[in-house]
Amino acid sequence: MADPSPTKLVQIGPKGGPKHKDGFNLVTEKVTAVNVEARQIEIELLAYDGKTVVLDVAEEALESLQKIKPGDGATVRVVEEDGKRIVNHFRIRVKDPNVVKSDAAIMDLKDTHWLNRKYAVEVLGELKAAHAVKDLVVCLSDEVGDVRHRSYEALIKIGAPSVTEVIPLLVSEEDELRQSATEILRKIGKPAVEPLAIALAEGEGPLRTKILKVLDRMGYKPKEG
Repeated sequence: MADPSPTKLVQIGPKGGPKHKDGFNLVTEKVTAVNVEARQIEIELLAYDGKTVVLDVAEEALESLQKIKPGDGATVRVVEEDGKRIVNHFRIRVKDPNVVKSDAAIMDLKDTHWLNRKYAVEVLGELKAAHAVKDLVVCLSDEVGDVRHRSYEALIKIGAPSVTEVIPLLVSEEDELRQSATEILRKIGKPAVEPLAIALAEGEGPLRTKILKVLDRMGYKPKEG
């Protein structure tokens, strides 16, 4: 938690003119920290380049403060008292259950038990969790073959968002990774063509050769010139 002294907020009140006596709402997609003992909350203001501000919380909102968690979204009602901005009401926005489920699955990808990793990979594939692509690409090198195979399948299910992270594996030193990358891209099919074409234009040497082979197997020929 930041310095306990009140933090000066950045342009969240009306510019000039009288203050609103009944306060104003701040909408945040993300609570970054909660300190119940100090009765403070830190929130991220997306409209101001992700800056965070620390706000004191009024006694009447303490029960809500105890319920809110970092990562939650919320609308907070801010009033001015003795020159300080204080939160006197919270409205917590419930997270999308699929987001909660996928976030938990991403954490389980690092579980020491392979069955938990396997299940997590399957969940992310079923949810088509694009934000998990980098983690699933790492799982293509898991020590357990079943986890590797499920990761392969999950990336195919996710489709186009997987492509840019998979392309570099075409020149991996590991034969299994190269083969997996080729098949993932081929099975994703048409949605993979444009990212492959962009990578072809930007790539060099061995990577260009591999991309050309993948496109050829998919039945696409780059335009000449």
